[in-house]
Amino acid sequence: MALFSSLTPVFIAIICVLIGVIMKKTNREKEKRDTKSKHPSRPWVDEDLKDGTDHPLEEEEGEEEWQGLEENVAHVPFTGERYSEAEMIKRSQTFYELLNKRRSVRFLSDEPVPREVIDNVIRTAGTSPSGAHTEPWTFVVVQDPNLKHKIREIVEEEEEINYKKRMGDRWVNDLKRLRTNWIKEYLDTAPYLILIFKQVYGRLPNGKKKTHYYNEISVSIACGILLAALQNAGLYTVTSTPLNCGPQLRVLLQRPANEKLLLLLPVGYPKKDATVPALTRKPLEDIMVVM
Repeated sequence: MALFSSLTPVFIAIICVLIGVIMKKTNREKEKRDTKSKHPSRPWVDEDLKDGTDHPLEEEEGEEEWQGLEENVAHVPFTGERYSEAEMIKRSQTFYELLNKRRSVRFLSDEPVPREVIDNVIRTAGTSPSGAHTEPWTFVVVQDPNLKHKIREIVEEEEEINYKKRMGDRWVNDLKRLRTNWIKEYLDTAPYLILIFKQVYGRLPNGKKKTHYYNEISVSIACGILLAALQNAGLYTVTSTPLNCGPQLRVLLQRPANEKLLLLLPVGYPKKDATVPALTRKPLEDIMVVM
């Protein structure tokens, strides 16, 4: 009994040591998991590019509060265009051939583009459908050379960090074959830059927030229509989503806090010596499933 009593402190000490080792190992594994989850090569650190659709607005408006549309929106007769089957096939084939010529062009000329064309293609983008007809988009057109250069400086500074730290080796290596890097000369040379902002919420007449349903999807559809309109007008661009540039560009362009940068498009004619990668597109059977 005396022997057991004398050994008790030893057993307690051993148990304490074992508990300490286990806890230390557990904490070390947790730190590894946390570090891995915060690794700088993770590219999705740009809050502007996250879809806020699933995040409810603050509890400052009532559930049944008026959101901007008339209580009873008037409906008017509608008659759509109707073509013969032969004409439908011809038009769909012609439009496909036009859009199939669309390429991402990074070598853009400084040759002037009529402003009216830019107005028209943005009008076209504004015909896009949107959740509850909230039209949650703002198209900022930049043509001032000094402002374009400031945008280039912001983008190139962040893009260099993206390529060297945030994007990771796999992404950077995948881009090497396309010969892209953080140098964005086209931001200076293109006659127009179009920056598309998504409005994550709006404002009611009383100043409270107005829900913009599916704002990310709505603005993305508008961007697709804009790309088609540019191609139809004989203009070219490259879709650019400069990571971590949104807040700085929003301040530079004096946009409100409810607007988040989604896409940046330099718009113009290709340079005479412009080149594009020799890429192919997936055939129809690889992108369509008929049930």
